[in-house]
Amino acid sequence: MSLLHSARAARRRRARPAQAGAAPAADERAVFRGAALPWLLLAPTMLVLAVFIYLPALRTLNLAAYRANVILGTRQFVGLENFTALLQSPAYLQVAAQTLLFTALSVGLGLLLSLSLSWLASRPLRGAKVYRLLLIYPYALSPAIAGTLWLFLFNPEVGVVNTLLEAAFGIKPRWLDTPVLAFGLVTLAAVWKGLAYNIVFYLAAIQNLPGDVMEAAEIDGASPAQVFWRVAWPLLTPVTFFLVFANIVAALFDSFALTDILTRGGPYTGHAGATTFLVYQLYQDGFVNFRTGAAAAQAVLLLALVAFVTWVQFRLGERRVHYGN
Repeated sequence: MSLLHSARAARRRRARPAQAGAAPAADERAVFRGAALPWLLLAPTMLVLAVFIYLPALRTLNLAAYRANVILGTRQFVGLENFTALLQSPAYLQVAAQTLLFTALSVGLGLLLSLSLSWLASRPLRGAKVYRLLLIYPYALSPAIAGTLWLFLFNPEVGVVNTLLEAAFGIKPRWLDTPVLAFGLVTLAAVWKGLAYNIVFYLAAIQNLPGDVMEAAEIDGASPAQVFWRVAWPLLTPVTFFLVFANIVAALFDSFALTDILTRGGPYTGHAGATTFLVYQLYQDGFVNFRTGAAAAQAVLLLALVAFVTWVQFRLGERRVHYGN
Protein backbone atom coordinates (compact mmCIF):
# COMPACT_ATOMS: atom_id res chain seq x y z
CA MET A 1 0.00 0.00 0.00
CA SER A 2 1.38 3.43 -0.91
CA LEU A 3 2.16 6.08 1.66
CA LEU A 4 -0.77 8.18 0.46
CA HIS A 5 -3.25 5.31 0.89
CA SER A 6 -1.92 4.39 4.32
CA ALA A 7 -2.08 8.03 5.44
CA ARG A 8 -5.65 8.33 4.22
CA ALA A 9 -6.60 5.13 6.04
CA ALA A 10 -5.10 6.45 9.27
CA ARG A 11 -7.00 9.67 8.86
CA ARG A 12 -10.31 7.83 8.35
CA ARG A 13 -9.70 5.67 11.44
CA ARG A 14 -9.14 8.75 13.59
CA ALA A 15 -12.16 10.57 12.15
CA ARG A 16 -14.59 7.62 12.41
CA PRO A 17 -15.62 8.05 16.10
CA ALA A 18 -16.40 11.71 15.58
CA GLN A 19 -18.47 10.94 12.53
CA ALA A 20 -20.42 8.07 14.09
CA GLY A 21 -22.99 10.22 15.84
CA ALA A 22 -23.25 12.88 13.13
CA ALA A 23 -26.65 13.26 11.55
CA PRO A 24 -26.85 13.33 7.75
CA ALA A 25 -27.13 16.79 6.27
CA ALA A 26 -30.50 17.75 4.91
CA ASP A 27 -30.85 17.81 1.14
CA GLU A 28 -31.44 21.46 0.42
CA ARG A 29 -32.18 22.30 -3.18
CA ALA A 30 -33.20 25.54 -4.80
CA VAL A 31 -36.71 25.20 -6.21
CA PHE A 32 -38.04 27.66 -8.78
CA ARG A 33 -41.78 28.24 -8.81
CA GLY A 34 -41.91 28.53 -12.59
CA ALA A 35 -39.93 27.54 -15.67
CA ALA A 36 -39.47 31.14 -16.84
CA LEU A 37 -37.54 32.45 -13.81
CA PRO A 38 -34.30 30.46 -14.41
CA TRP A 39 -34.18 31.62 -18.04
CA LEU A 40 -34.88 35.18 -16.96
CA LEU A 41 -31.93 35.08 -14.58
CA LEU A 42 -29.70 33.64 -17.30
CA ALA A 43 -30.81 36.14 -19.94
CA PRO A 44 -28.23 38.92 -19.19
CA THR A 45 -25.33 36.45 -19.27
CA MET A 46 -26.59 34.77 -22.43
CA LEU A 47 -27.02 38.16 -24.10
CA VAL A 48 -23.45 39.19 -23.33
CA LEU A 49 -22.10 35.84 -24.54
CA ALA A 50 -24.13 36.05 -27.74
CA VAL A 51 -23.05 39.60 -28.59
CA PHE A 52 -19.36 39.35 -27.69
CA ILE A 53 -18.52 35.65 -28.25
CA TYR A 54 -20.98 33.59 -30.26
CA LEU A 55 -21.87 36.06 -33.01
CA PRO A 56 -18.24 37.16 -33.61
CA ALA A 57 -17.21 33.49 -33.70
CA LEU A 58 -19.86 32.72 -36.32
CA ARG A 59 -18.84 35.75 -38.40
CA THR A 60 -15.19 34.70 -38.20
CA LEU A 61 -16.08 31.21 -39.35
CA ASN A 62 -18.04 32.70 -42.26
CA LEU A 63 -15.26 35.15 -43.15
CA ALA A 64 -12.71 32.30 -43.28
CA ALA A 65 -14.41 31.10 -46.47
CA TYR A 66 -13.72 34.40 -48.29
CA ARG A 67 -10.70 36.18 -49.68
CA ALA A 68 -11.35 39.58 -48.14
CA ASN A 69 -9.52 42.87 -47.70
CA VAL A 70 -10.96 45.51 -45.38
CA ILE A 71 -9.05 48.42 -46.94
CA LEU A 72 -9.97 47.61 -50.53
CA GLY A 73 -13.44 46.46 -49.60
CA THR A 74 -13.11 43.30 -51.69
CA ARG A 75 -14.68 39.96 -50.79
CA GLN A 76 -14.60 36.79 -52.88
CA PHE A 77 -15.86 33.35 -51.86
CA VAL A 78 -13.04 30.78 -51.97
CA GLY A 79 -14.38 27.96 -49.77
CA LEU A 80 -11.57 26.08 -48.05
CA GLU A 81 -8.81 27.72 -50.07
CA ASN A 82 -7.63 29.85 -47.14
CA PHE A 83 -7.17 26.75 -45.00
CA THR A 84 -5.33 24.75 -47.66
CA ALA A 85 -3.06 27.71 -48.42
CA LEU A 86 -2.13 28.03 -44.75
CA LEU A 87 -1.49 24.32 -44.25
CA GLN A 88 0.73 24.27 -47.37
CA SER A 89 2.66 27.42 -46.42
CA PRO A 90 6.20 26.76 -45.10
CA ALA A 91 6.07 30.03 -43.15
CA TYR A 92 2.83 29.12 -41.38
CA LEU A 93 4.07 25.61 -40.59
CA GLN A 94 7.25 27.09 -39.10
CA VAL A 95 5.17 29.49 -37.00
CA ALA A 96 2.98 26.60 -35.81
CA ALA A 97 6.03 24.53 -34.83
CA GLN A 98 7.56 27.50 -32.98
CA THR A 99 4.27 28.05 -31.17
CA LEU A 100 4.06 24.44 -30.01
CA LEU A 101 7.69 24.52 -28.78
CA PHE A 102 7.13 27.84 -27.02
CA THR A 103 3.95 26.51 -25.39
CA ALA A 104 5.62 23.31 -24.19
CA LEU A 105 8.63 25.15 -22.74
CA SER A 106 6.68 27.97 -21.09
CA VAL A 107 4.08 25.64 -19.56
CA GLY A 108 6.58 23.02 -18.39
CA LEU A 109 9.12 25.44 -16.95
CA GLY A 110 6.43 27.70 -15.53
CA LEU A 111 4.64 24.97 -13.60
CA LEU A 112 7.89 23.41 -12.36
CA LEU A 113 9.24 26.72 -11.05
CA SER A 114 5.87 27.74 -9.63
CA LEU A 115 5.46 24.51 -7.70
CA SER A 116 9.03 24.68 -6.37
CA LEU A 117 8.73 28.31 -5.25
CA SER A 118 5.28 27.70 -3.74
CA TRP A 119 6.54 24.73 -1.75
CA LEU A 120 9.45 26.79 -0.41
CA ALA A 121 7.23 29.80 0.32
CA SER A 122 4.80 27.64 2.27
CA ARG A 123 7.49 26.63 4.78
CA PRO A 124 7.27 28.27 8.23
CA LEU A 125 10.01 30.90 8.33
CA ARG A 126 10.44 34.53 9.31
CA GLY A 127 9.21 36.99 6.70
CA ALA A 128 7.24 34.37 4.78
CA LYS A 129 4.39 36.81 4.09
CA VAL A 130 6.81 39.29 2.51
CA TYR A 131 8.31 36.59 0.27
CA ARG A 132 4.85 35.47 -0.84
CA LEU A 133 3.86 39.04 -1.65
CA LEU A 134 6.99 39.53 -3.76
CA LEU A 135 6.33 36.27 -5.61
CA ILE A 136 2.73 37.22 -6.37
CA TYR A 137 3.48 40.85 -7.31
CA PRO A 138 4.24 40.25 -11.04
CA TYR A 139 0.61 39.10 -11.47
CA ALA A 140 -0.42 42.76 -11.09
CA LEU A 141 1.64 43.79 -14.13
CA SER A 142 0.09 43.81 -17.58
CA PRO A 143 1.91 41.87 -20.34
CA ALA A 144 2.81 45.18 -22.02
CA ILE A 145 4.53 46.50 -18.87
CA ALA A 146 6.26 43.16 -18.31
CA GLY A 147 7.55 43.22 -21.89
CA THR A 148 8.84 46.77 -21.44
CA LEU A 149 10.71 45.79 -18.26
CA TRP A 150 12.39 42.87 -20.02
CA LEU A 151 13.21 45.10 -22.99
CA PHE A 152 15.08 47.53 -20.72
CA LEU A 153 16.82 44.71 -18.86
CA PHE A 154 18.07 42.92 -22.00
CA ASN A 155 18.76 45.88 -24.27
CA PRO A 156 22.03 44.91 -26.04
CA GLU A 157 23.62 48.33 -25.56
CA VAL A 158 22.36 49.84 -22.29
CA GLY A 159 20.55 46.94 -20.62
CA VAL A 160 21.38 46.01 -17.03
CA VAL A 161 22.03 42.36 -17.94
CA ASN A 162 24.59 43.16 -20.65
CA THR A 163 26.23 45.78 -18.43
CA LEU A 164 26.81 43.13 -15.76
CA LEU A 165 27.92 40.49 -18.28
CA GLU A 166 30.40 42.88 -19.87
CA ALA A 167 31.83 43.85 -16.50
CA ALA A 168 32.15 40.21 -15.36
CA PHE A 169 32.96 38.29 -18.55
CA GLY A 170 33.55 40.90 -21.26
CA ILE A 171 30.60 39.76 -23.41
CA LYS A 172 27.51 41.59 -24.70
CA PRO A 173 25.07 39.07 -26.25
CA ARG A 174 22.70 40.36 -28.92
CA TRP A 175 19.56 39.14 -27.15
CA LEU A 176 17.08 40.65 -29.61
CA ASP A 177 19.01 40.02 -32.85
CA THR A 178 20.00 36.35 -32.48
CA PRO A 179 17.13 33.92 -33.26
CA VAL A 180 17.92 31.40 -30.50
CA LEU A 181 18.54 34.07 -27.86
CA ALA A 182 15.41 36.00 -28.85
CA PHE A 183 13.27 32.87 -28.66
CA GLY A 184 14.70 31.98 -25.26
CA LEU A 185 14.22 35.54 -24.01
CA VAL A 186 10.53 35.62 -24.96
CA THR A 187 10.05 32.18 -23.40
CA LEU A 188 11.67 33.21 -20.12
CA ALA A 189 9.64 36.43 -20.06
CA ALA A 190 6.44 34.43 -20.52
CA VAL A 191 7.47 32.02 -17.75
CA TRP A 192 8.23 34.91 -15.38
CA LYS A 193 4.95 36.65 -16.20
CA GLY A 194 2.93 33.49 -15.48
CA LEU A 195 4.72 32.53 -12.25
CA ALA A 196 2.60 34.71 -10.00
CA TYR A 197 -0.69 33.32 -11.34
CA ASN A 198 0.46 29.75 -10.78
CA ILE A 199 1.91 30.51 -7.35
CA VAL A 200 -1.40 31.91 -6.14
CA PHE A 201 -3.13 28.60 -6.85
CA TYR A 202 -0.29 26.36 -5.70
CA LEU A 203 0.16 28.26 -2.43
CA ALA A 204 -3.54 28.00 -1.66
CA ALA A 205 -3.52 24.28 -2.46
CA ILE A 206 -0.37 23.57 -0.41
CA GLN A 207 -1.67 25.47 2.61
CA ASN A 208 -4.86 23.39 2.49
CA LEU A 209 -3.09 20.01 2.41
CA PRO A 210 -4.30 17.84 5.33
CA GLY A 211 -1.64 18.06 8.00
CA ASP A 212 -2.61 14.74 9.61
CA VAL A 213 -2.00 12.92 6.32
CA MET A 214 1.46 14.45 6.02
CA GLU A 215 2.26 13.63 9.65
CA ALA A 216 1.06 10.05 9.23
CA ALA A 217 3.42 9.61 6.29
CA GLU A 218 6.34 11.00 8.30
CA ILE A 219 5.51 8.66 11.20
CA ASP A 220 5.58 5.76 8.75
CA GLY A 221 9.20 6.70 8.01
CA ALA A 222 8.81 8.60 4.76
CA SER A 223 11.58 11.00 3.79
CA PRO A 224 10.74 14.63 2.83
CA ALA A 225 11.04 13.72 -0.86
CA GLN A 226 8.70 10.74 -0.41
CA VAL A 227 6.21 12.87 1.51
CA PHE A 228 6.13 15.33 -1.36
CA TRP A 229 5.94 12.92 -4.31
CA ARG A 230 3.77 10.20 -2.74
CA VAL A 231 1.50 12.28 -0.52
CA ALA A 232 1.51 15.96 -1.42
CA TRP A 233 1.85 15.64 -5.19
CA PRO A 234 -1.21 13.36 -5.70
CA LEU A 235 -3.25 15.83 -3.65
CA LEU A 236 -1.99 18.70 -5.84
CA THR A 237 -2.91 17.05 -9.14
CA PRO A 238 -6.38 18.68 -9.40
CA VAL A 239 -4.96 22.21 -9.27
CA THR A 240 -2.11 21.15 -11.59
CA PHE A 241 -4.64 19.78 -14.06
CA PHE A 242 -6.39 23.16 -14.12
CA LEU A 243 -3.14 25.14 -14.36
CA VAL A 244 -1.92 23.10 -17.32
CA PHE A 245 -5.00 24.13 -19.30
CA ALA A 246 -4.83 27.76 -18.12
CA ASN A 247 -1.13 28.04 -19.00
CA ILE A 248 -1.64 26.50 -22.44
CA VAL A 249 -4.33 29.05 -23.25
CA ALA A 250 -2.12 31.86 -21.90
CA ALA A 251 0.85 30.70 -23.98
CA LEU A 252 -1.24 30.58 -27.15
CA PHE A 253 -3.04 33.91 -26.71
CA ASP A 254 -1.29 36.12 -24.12
CA SER A 255 2.14 35.94 -25.77
CA PHE A 256 1.19 38.70 -28.19
CA ALA A 257 2.17 41.69 -26.02
CA LEU A 258 5.53 40.22 -24.98
CA THR A 259 6.38 39.33 -28.58
CA ASP A 260 5.28 42.68 -29.99
CA ILE A 261 7.26 44.75 -27.49
CA LEU A 262 10.41 42.62 -27.27
CA THR A 263 11.03 41.41 -30.84
CA ARG A 264 8.03 42.24 -33.07
CA GLY A 265 8.16 38.65 -34.24
CA GLY A 266 11.81 38.73 -35.31
CA PRO A 267 14.58 38.11 -35.92
CA TYR A 268 13.95 36.47 -39.26
CA THR A 269 15.06 32.86 -39.68
CA GLY A 270 13.96 30.31 -42.26
CA HIS A 271 10.56 31.32 -43.61
CA ALA A 272 9.35 33.46 -40.70
CA GLY A 273 10.47 35.33 -37.60
CA ALA A 274 11.96 33.25 -34.80
CA THR A 275 9.45 34.65 -32.29
CA THR A 276 6.45 34.87 -34.59
CA PHE A 277 3.77 32.74 -32.96
CA LEU A 278 0.28 31.90 -34.20
CA VAL A 279 -1.49 34.78 -32.46
CA TYR A 280 1.12 37.27 -33.71
CA GLN A 281 0.93 35.91 -37.25
CA LEU A 282 -2.85 36.31 -37.07
CA TYR A 283 -2.39 39.95 -36.03
CA GLN A 284 0.08 40.58 -38.85
CA ASP A 285 -2.23 39.19 -41.52
CA GLY A 286 -5.40 40.75 -40.14
CA PHE A 287 -4.28 44.23 -39.02
CA VAL A 288 -1.02 44.91 -40.87
CA ASN A 289 -1.37 43.14 -44.22
CA PHE A 290 -5.20 43.35 -44.15
CA ARG A 291 -5.63 39.78 -45.40
CA THR A 292 -8.83 39.45 -43.41
CA GLY A 293 -9.96 36.13 -44.84
CA ALA A 294 -6.60 34.48 -44.14
CA ALA A 295 -6.60 35.92 -40.61
CA ALA A 296 -10.09 34.52 -39.98
CA ALA A 297 -8.92 31.09 -41.18
CA GLN A 298 -5.97 31.29 -38.79
CA ALA A 299 -8.34 32.14 -35.94
CA VAL A 300 -10.41 29.05 -36.74
CA LEU A 301 -7.29 26.86 -36.87
CA LEU A 302 -6.07 28.30 -33.57
CA LEU A 303 -9.43 27.53 -31.98
CA ALA A 304 -9.25 23.99 -33.37
CA LEU A 305 -5.74 23.62 -31.91
CA VAL A 306 -6.95 24.71 -28.45
CA ALA A 307 -9.88 22.30 -28.67
CA PHE A 308 -7.58 19.43 -29.68
CA VAL A 309 -5.07 20.13 -26.92
CA THR A 310 -7.90 20.33 -24.38
CA TRP A 311 -9.31 17.02 -25.58
CA VAL A 312 -5.89 15.35 -25.32
CA GLN A 313 -5.41 16.76 -21.82
CA PHE A 314 -8.75 15.47 -20.56
CA ARG A 315 -8.31 12.17 -22.38
CA LEU A 316 -4.83 11.40 -21.06
CA GLY A 317 -4.41 13.55 -17.99
CA GLU A 318 -7.66 13.31 -16.07
CA ARG A 319 -7.09 9.67 -15.13
CA ARG A 320 -3.94 10.75 -13.23
CA VAL A 321 -5.84 13.27 -11.13
CA HIS A 322 -6.74 12.27 -7.56
CA TYR A 323 -9.86 14.00 -6.30
CA GLY A 324 -10.22 12.02 -3.07
CA ASN A 325 -9.41 13.40 0.37
